[in-house]
Amino acid sequence: MWFTQVTLRLVASFLAVSTFVPRLAQAFTSYPDDFVNPNYMLARHYPGNTGGAQFSILKWADFLAAQGPWTVIDKPVVPPSGDLHDYMSWSPYSWPNCSALGNTTELPLPQVWAECPYYLRDGLFNPDVRMINNTGHFNAMADAVWMNSLAWAMTRINRYAQNAATFLNVWFLQNSTAMNPNLVYSQMRRGPGKGQMGAHTGELDLKCMAKIANAILILRNGNSIHWTSDMDQGMINWCQSFIEWLTTYWIALEEAMAPNNHGSYYYAQLASHYLIVNDTEGAKRAIQTYFTTTYMSQITASGEQPLEARRTRPYHYRAYNLIAMITNARIGEYLGLNYWNWTGNEGAGIKAALDYAMTIPPGTENADELYQPIAGVAAKYGDPDNKYANFLANVDPRYPAAPYFLWSQPFSDSGLPAARPGWSQKRDSSASKSALGGSATLSAILSVALGFITWWG
Repeated sequence: MWFTQVTLRLVASFLAVSTFVPRLAQAFTSYPDDFVNPNYMLARHYPGNTGGAQFSILKWADFLAAQGPWTVIDKPVVPPSGDLHDYMSWSPYSWPNCSALGNTTELPLPQVWAECPYYLRDGLFNPDVRMINNTGHFNAMADAVWMNSLAWAMTRINRYAQNAATFLNVWFLQNSTAMNPNLVYSQMRRGPGKGQMGAHTGELDLKCMAKIANAILILRNGNSIHWTSDMDQGMINWCQSFIEWLTTYWIALEEAMAPNNHGSYYYAQLASHYLIVNDTEGAKRAIQTYFTTTYMSQITASGEQPLEARRTRPYHYRAYNLIAMITNARIGEYLGLNYWNWTGNEGAGIKAALDYAMTIPPGTENADELYQPIAGVAAKYGDPDNKYANFLANVDPRYPAAPYFLWSQPFSDSGLPAARPGWSQKRDSSASKSALGGSATLSAILSVALGFITWWG
């Protein structure tokens, strides 16, 4: 173990000064949500075929940290409250139709937002939504916090914990930048007589709270010197206020009743807040409520998810809801609940939903959205005939280098060289197809890193 940790620390130090990002790790991907058992990360007994995934986590942590911090007040439009500390976003699929206004010149944007009727075009993203990028900034912050906490758990290098703590402090706690604990103005629908309140769909904007909770539990349970008692109490206070809003405000309650992915992520988010405030029973209730209500009608006997299949991007939404299901199951497992084999009203569960989704071609949609849940299902239900491993090996030979591969275990690396830390197709084009195993994988990190320096220069 001591050798493993020394090796990881040396590699992390190398990565901190390396500029060779694209060749050293899998390209960054923001997972919609996930939850890793903090005890697993802190114990550091990772399978020998996860060296490539560990390497990617370290690189992603440094890559994301260089972009922060992020704050909710960083937006060019002031919310209706007049308080920049209020989170704000516009409905992503709403588009204006100004044809009835009779204008002969282009209207100023504020007039468009206030006077033009807006119409929903499902699945078609309105790019001007990113003018107010609280959503993107929150997601980036959550990713940075999560990856840096995972990197700290792996290496115990304090800069990673400090990064995570700093980003959380700026977004949630620091008086000059802190977000107010509500989503009153999330996914606002613009137009005449509208735009002054958010919609229940906006609760989805904070779906990444499972990553935040995961990071805090790792820092808290790992006794990081950078996770102070003041920060811990500050996050507890913030989340207690948000729980009150999320469980009483009318648009939040509408989201709780959503039968599709919105309901799935609502309960993952609620459970995550309860975890942060140390309310284990509250977190259990949230997970139990999801699996005994919303989940029960989400999957048909064939494994189809009809509420996701009817959307304009069905491949995306099937994968999206599967990730929420798996996140809820993982949070439940951490709490001592087992919903992995729980089935809905028609007798099908998570595995059946994944198996069905794998049979549907992605068409023009992003095929890689399904890879994360495939690994999660394979690790939990087993892969005796290598169906899942073979699927991933055929579509993404770098899957063993994906961070999700570290916690989706046990799972085969298909003998792919990407399981090796720092594998590069250009450098290792003649590499053996059998992945290194056991301590050899981890001890190879340093030699690969040093070999890369020689190869490059």
